[in-house]
Amino acid sequence: MRIRDQSLQLEGRRRECEALDRLVADLGAGHSSALVLRGEAGIGKTALLDYLEANAPSCRVARAAGVESEMELAFGGLHQLCTRLPDRLSDPRHEALSTAFGLSTGTPPDRFQVGLAMLNLLADVAEDAPLICLIDDAQWLDRMSAQTLAFVARRLLAERVALVFAIREHGDANELTGLPELLVTGLGYDDARALLDTTVTRVLDERVRDRFVAETRGNPLALIELPRSLPAGRLTSGFGRTGPDGLAGKLEQGFLLRFDALPADAGLLLLIAAAEPVGDPALLWRAAERLGIGAEAAADAQTAGLIDIGSRVRFRHPLIRSAVYRAGSAADLRAVHSALAGATDASLDPDRRAWHRAYATVGLDEEVAAELESAAARAQARGGVGTAAAFLQRATELTPDPGRRAERALAAAGAKFEAGEPDAAYDLLSAAEIGPVDDLHRARLARLRAQISFAHRRGREAGALLLDAANRLDALHDPMAREAYLEALGAAVFAGRLGSHRNVQKAAEAARAAHPTPRPAGAMDLLLDGVASRFTDGYTVAVPSLRRALQAFRQAAERGEDKVVQWLWRGCPVAPELWDDEAWHELTDRGVELARGQGALGVLPGALTYRAVVHLHAGEFGAAAMLLTESDALASATGTTPLRDGRLMLAAWRGEERAAARLIDAAVQDAVARGEGRALGLARHAAAVLYNGLGRYEAALDAARKACEQEDLGFFAWSLAEAVEAAARSDTGASDALSQLEERARAAGTDWGLGIWARSAALVAEGNDADALHREAIERLGRTRMVVHLARAQLLYGEWLRRENRRHDARIQLRLAHDSLSRMGARAFADRARQELAATGETTRRQVAHTGELLTAKEAQIARLAADGLTNHEIGGRLFLSPHTVDWHLRKVFSKLAVTSRKQLDPALIDAISPVTAG
Repeated sequence: MRIRDQSLQLEGRRRECEALDRLVADLGAGHSSALVLRGEAGIGKTALLDYLEANAPSCRVARAAGVESEMELAFGGLHQLCTRLPDRLSDPRHEALSTAFGLSTGTPPDRFQVGLAMLNLLADVAEDAPLICLIDDAQWLDRMSAQTLAFVARRLLAERVALVFAIREHGDANELTGLPELLVTGLGYDDARALLDTTVTRVLDERVRDRFVAETRGNPLALIELPRSLPAGRLTSGFGRTGPDGLAGKLEQGFLLRFDALPADAGLLLLIAAAEPVGDPALLWRAAERLGIGAEAAADAQTAGLIDIGSRVRFRHPLIRSAVYRAGSAADLRAVHSALAGATDASLDPDRRAWHRAYATVGLDEEVAAELESAAARAQARGGVGTAAAFLQRATELTPDPGRRAERALAAAGAKFEAGEPDAAYDLLSAAEIGPVDDLHRARLARLRAQISFAHRRGREAGALLLDAANRLDALHDPMAREAYLEALGAAVFAGRLGSHRNVQKAAEAARAAHPTPRPAGAMDLLLDGVASRFTDGYTVAVPSLRRALQAFRQAAERGEDKVVQWLWRGCPVAPELWDDEAWHELTDRGVELARGQGALGVLPGALTYRAVVHLHAGEFGAAAMLLTESDALASATGTTPLRDGRLMLAAWRGEERAAARLIDAAVQDAVARGEGRALGLARHAAAVLYNGLGRYEAALDAARKACEQEDLGFFAWSLAEAVEAAARSDTGASDALSQLEERARAAGTDWGLGIWARSAALVAEGNDADALHREAIERLGRTRMVVHLARAQLLYGEWLRRENRRHDARIQLRLAHDSLSRMGARAFADRARQELAATGETTRRQVAHTGELLTAKEAQIARLAADGLTNHEIGGRLFLSPHTVDWHLRKVFSKLAVTSRKQLDPALIDAISPVTAG
């Protein structure tokens, strides 16, 4: 509600005004904030935004508003806000914004790259003066703008920026859910009566006045506007029962009474303004001229108190815009959108022109459909997948040729799926089936349906659907068939023990029977061949083909090929499957580097988790935990489910029984519910590690046997090793597990695999044979990156030596194991070493928790990156924070560590007082 008399409008808003005053004061003190004003239409949210703007004289204020008719245009709201800021989009740090807005060409930015660019832009603008961004009618922001602004709002800290949103009250969750809120409710009885008295000049009976107050529920706009819209006779009896649309409907009716009383040209001018969200008066008058509307129409509209036309076009209240637009006849709306399309410069804003043409078109029109298809291509080129989907959907509706319509429907469904709207994508598939489509079209449609099913249900029926689609594509010699087979095989591996009978084998056999691998074969083709061979021919036969695939992936990663990042989660398990620690290290390190560089934030959380597990096996628990923290933060930022694997394994290796058991139980329940058999196997493996560390060998054996029920790709052999140790310590037969472990280790032929086998074989050997195997294990594992496994080999050798009464030799191995395991944070295994040392007569001190002031997880993460030499901008880019926030955290780190420069940051000290490794 925009009324010039602030004292009148803000009657009874002391609590709300004080909250906004505090926000301004915090900005002055250097603190950022975000606030959502939530309430029904007319409750005074816009008035509070006006109050904030009027009472922040030392701040720069930028305003924008969501517009219902523009909700499908990606980044429209964000662009509108940026036009109110100094033009700094040419700065390379803000390139993602420029590309997203179509102002420059480049690689389509991920929406989170756009978010980081927006965060940095706002922080830069705030260098001159504190910045307040006011976003009215946020419920009508396009999805990409809403996601970006919510992303920025959750990362504000020390930038001197405030984001304040006004949003209609409703029950559904939205992008702003979880941000600090200020619920704006109706005025109190006395304030409502006082406001009504200033509006109604006639004398009202007390009972009528009370009825008005009660029926409006203290809604300020209703108290001001409804009496004006009622005939004199109605003022004596109240405004009547509220209809199904509530007060908003009554208010719109009141505005429409004034709208309907306008001359025809004035009404049409208002309709143009309602359909044009930018608020550009030049565009308004160009469109008006096309409809033969003169300047006198503006005077009539402004006199009615509905709109202001100055340097910007603004409705007096957002409800007026929506009421006017909805009241327009179909013919008038088509005429208005046609005029706006003609008035919009096709070279400067082709997408909005196409969108107006789409609204102006009745029936089928191939020319407009083709223009929308071109607009969709431009939208995808700048990262606006959701907008591309909307353009393609409307293009589908306008396409006259049935076959072409089906093609566009399939493209629209694919774009909807890529935009994270699987339900909308599924709805479009029915349109894609109608018409004279060929077999290839139907096969591609089947693949998309299967992909949507996998996204919904993961491990159960999706694998069979993907396999059927792959078979159909292969029969038609489509080049996408092999990629579809890899998807099908991946889904089957994912479902594992919880999938249909022989699901993995069926997918692997089908892939082997498909058309031959193209020459030269790419990494993805070799991966398909290798994994299919693993599940049809067996491990030993598959090793050479898996090794070729792994080498191809390493070469592709070194070349920086885009597909490597997308297929990382399928390629990475091959390295541990082959016991190749060097390739595992190289591939995961390069994968994270590529994902960061490409801004592939959909896969970066997974890449970080894979990399964290490599650090874990290398005994670098602190580094692993930092990457997992970053992965969790990214998952939260992208709205995806955090990956459990890394946290699960870290807790198990650290021997945190309560925390690990809680994570394992949750992982088991989640895996069973979603049909993710491989995740269930990993949870069982983690339990085996945990209980072997704690010396609870029967529980470890039970977990390891369950883990070994399926030959899960990537960690089956790890579970065999846990089973051998648990069985040997429980005096239970371990020959079968040891035999399988030996077969795999010898086929792979690496020090890691052969070292694990020697360590395991030593547990069931005796005398000199046992001694030689223990020594071989330590020697081989000492040549690898797998430090945690070396430490366990030293622990097992020390335990054997003590039982052989070779106490001096035992102490040497046990000290090495204890020191290494304690340093890395494997507390349960370290405690085993401590107890064994005590049995030899040597006393060691149990590791105690750090009692000083700890760094927070975020502080430790930033400190480690700063210690590695990254600048504030680089750290901010990695963690999606502004450089100001990074600096704020570093100052706290310096204080806690008692240092004065980045050069003094010691990674070991950072780890010692981080919440990950201390306590």
